[in-house]
Amino acid sequence: MNLDGLVVLIIGGSSGIGNTLIDILHEYGATVIATYHNKKINNELIDTYYCDITDENSINELMNYIKSKHEKLDVLVNCSAIDMANDLYDKTKDEFMKVLEVNLVGSFLLMKEVSKIMSRGVIINLSSTDATDTYNTLSMDYAASKAGVENLVKNMAERLPNIKICAIAPNWVDTKSVLEMDPNYLKEEMNRIGQKELIKKEDVALKILEIIINDDIRSGDIVRMSGKDE
Repeated sequence: MNLDGLVVLIIGGSSGIGNTLIDILHEYGATVIATYHNKKINNELIDTYYCDITDENSINELMNYIKSKHEKLDVLVNCSAIDMANDLYDKTKDEFMKVLEVNLVGSFLLMKEVSKIMSRGVIINLSSTDATDTYNTLSMDYAASKAGVENLVKNMAERLPNIKICAIAPNWVDTKSVLEMDPNYLKEEMNRIGQKELIKKEDVALKILEIIINDDIRSGDIVRMSGKDE
């Protein structure tokens, strides 16, 4: 596989799936631009840039940077998300709105602005099976935001027919934040939803790569990774 000439923007490349995807795309020859917010990315092989996806000016600055340095953009992969797990009666409006602002509104702003500099291409948003059926009450705001992302993907796919717009929705993935969770709680949650084992970050990254290159995956599709025996 050769991705030479493909310019890919990864939002949220400091850790987890985004950071794993950087290595895979670079290995196949893509030009990678990865953004960070709180934690800077130390990778001399790629282009890194600060971006706050809840700030329209920050996104516009990123778009101007890409146009001036790379002249085009072929793929956007948005891996940025937050979760503020909390009991119903402890969950505040500010917490709920912050989750929606980053996960849902940020996704909207990114797709809107990227579409202005991407005549054709691919946009992939990271969703979760929590959007449909694996949610728990502690993260109802996170689940609601991901349900919104999937609806937004379908609407954007209709509005922007020249761009392939999809979402990838995995169950529990072996990211650092998940591996640092209380193991008993994680085991209980995986048993509750019937997930046999953690999905590997590399497998999610490879599935994202498949969405980019596989024409059988169509715009508006939500690609689910359940982690179950299927």
